Amino acid sequence: MELIYLDNAATTPIFPDVIDAMHQTMKEHFGNPSSVHAAGRSAKAKVESARKYIAGQLGTLPKEIIFTSGGTEGDNTVLQCAVHHLGIKHIISSPIEHHAVLHPLEHLEAQGFITLHMVKVLSNGLPDMSDLERLLSDIPANKLVSLMHINNEVGTVLDIEEVGNLCRKYEALFHSDTVQSIGHFPMRLGELPIDFAVAAAHKFHGPKGVGFLYVRKQTGLGALLLGGAQERGMRAGTEPVHNIVGMEMALRLCYETMEADTDKLKALKTYCIEKLQNALPGTAFNGACSDLNSSTHTIVNARLPMNEKKAQLLAFHLDLQGICCSKGSACQSGSESGSHVLNVLLTPEENIRPSLRISFSPENTKAEIEKLVDILEAYVNS
Repeated sequence: MELIYLDNAATTPIFPDVIDAMHQTMKEHFGNPSSVHAAGRSAKAKVESARKYIAGQLGTLPKEIIFTSGGTEGDNTVLQCAVHHLGIKHIISSPIEHHAVLHPLEHLEAQGFITLHMVKVLSNGLPDMSDLERLLSDIPANKLVSLMHINNEVGTVLDIEEVGNLCRKYEALFHSDTVQSIGHFPMRLGELPIDFAVAAAHKFHGPKGVGFLYVRKQTGLGALLLGGAQERGMRAGTEPVHNIVGMEMALRLCYETMEADTDKLKALKTYCIEKLQNALPGTAFNGACSDLNSSTHTIVNARLPMNEKKAQLLAFHLDLQGICCSKGSACQSGSESGSHVLNVLLTPEENIRPSLRISFSPENTKAEIEKLVDILEAYVNS
């Protein structure tokens, strides 16, 4: 059975050119970048070339880009090191952040290192800006705000500039998980009022196990992983040269076609919403995902009109039909408590109905959407 892959918010298929670049790097640039001999210098040159390219695309300095194993490490580095190295005592976040943010924050609070403040979240998935300003004004000093750019479940897009300016006004550091936006939006981090951001290559058709952390210069952030002087002392461990080259290639390819891909994905998302509404009257959309002006073009999160018995077997039925998508985020699959994001955004009555996250890449087609909707319609009406 041919798979229809509609779970790109969880991970994306690797571009063939990325695989080729990684393969060539493993054959020809296998040295340790910390070694001073020719093989080491060759590998180091590939790493620094990738860093320079990424920094150029994001409007940052090369030294502000730190290579990591992905988004989770990046988020943990910022949050834990801001507390232990920068003296942060108060962190403002939201209850719908990714668990790579929420779990470190809960741990830091449980250990008595911080006071955690949760901003109110509106039904569209955005923070209540008046509540955020109230929190910022009430906390005198030593504070950091951590709010994601694009929510990985409902796709709501945060106005980073507005939040960042508010943080500057009240002298707070600003961290944002930008895992769902890097590679999909033209981000100029160096020109935004933001101090820390993270990315993961596998979210934009690169390899798993590599990402990067943006650390604005002179913030004073230290390292989470110790043991070597790699990454200017910011991240110990031998750099995975082939993964870093693969990430660079993936980002290059995304930027080359970003404008055309965005137009295609907006049309595909609009088509998906219309097909679901026509085939399954009563379908609702969570957060602001049905509004292209307020949400990413890569995610639809639909609440389907279906009884509880059918809802329990929905994911299993779709899998049998060769459809790959998610009931919540991939990180939530198998969780009996359901999506922590939807638990916040929906009423208990709304949350009884099953929600399906459909997330796109430029490789998806209208024919695939039609097949998904046909399968859902037949299942609901059976």
